[in-house]
Parts: sequence; structure tokens; C-alpha cells
Amino acid sequence: MYAIRGLLSVLARLMIAAIFLMSAVGNKIPNFNGVVEAMTQQGVPQPKILLGGAIAFLILGSLSIVLGYRARLGAFLLLVFLGAATYYFHDFWTIPAEEASRKKDEMIAFMKNLSLMGTMVFLIANGSGPWSLSGRPAAAVGEAAEQVEEEE
Repeated sequence: MYAIRGLLSVLARLMIAAIFLMSAVGNKIPNFNGVVEAMTQQGVPQPKILLGGAIAFLILGSLSIVLGYRARLGAFLLLVFLGAATYYFHDFWTIPAEEASRKKDEMIAFMKNLSLMGTMVFLIANGSGPWSLSGRPAAAVGEAAEQVEEEE
């Protein structure tokens, strides 16, 4: 049973981190100047500096979660990123009622980010689970306990 939990934990961490890692590597880094321009239009202060920080948070947070090494810290980095990105880019409450379609789209993006923020809070509260670099000592105890149960 521990092996199944470990495998599912690794799979979940990969699935959670994929969107953030791809956002950094597939969008923000190759389109750095375009993203800076979009950030400027949204009123983000010091967009070049904050974009560099966002990329660092995305990469470090993603790798931390995937590896399960200091995953709580990685989840916190991604939570900070999500909070800022949601505030500046999915502020549906500022869109006039006449733009109902755009308002709806931004509300959906806001809710998606809210659910991802919930995922980060869950990871902060519970850690990375089995088969993680941070959980190695606990894993040894879990495997030993399973072997004892199987022998009885």
C-alpha cells in the first residue's frame, strides 16, 4: 500500500507543478519582453524585476514540489506568485458589466487560480507526502511498519 501511495504522490506532485514550470520555461522566459509589456499595461510596478522574481518562484517552487524537497517552501513561493498574478491579471471585479464575456472569462481564470492557491495551502499544511526527498526518513518508517503488518 505504501508503494501505491508513493507512486500517486509523485504523480500528483508532477501534475501540480507542470503548469508552473511550463509557464516559466514555455512562456515567460522566451517571451520576456512581451510579458514585461503586458505587466506594464496591467499596472504592475517594476515589471522587469518582478518578472525575474516570478520566474525564479515558478522554477524553484515547481522543482521543490516535484522533488518533495522543502515542498512547503516551494508551495509558499507558488502561493505568492498566484496571489499577485490573480490580483493583477484576473481582476474581474473591475470589468464593466457591458463586457460580460470578458468578465466571465476573467472570473473563471480567477477561480482556477483560487483552486491552485488551495492546492498550495494544502501542500503547506500536509507536506509533499511519501517518496519525497523531505520524507525519506518517514518513508523508511512507513515501509518497516508495512512489512511488520504483512508478517503478522
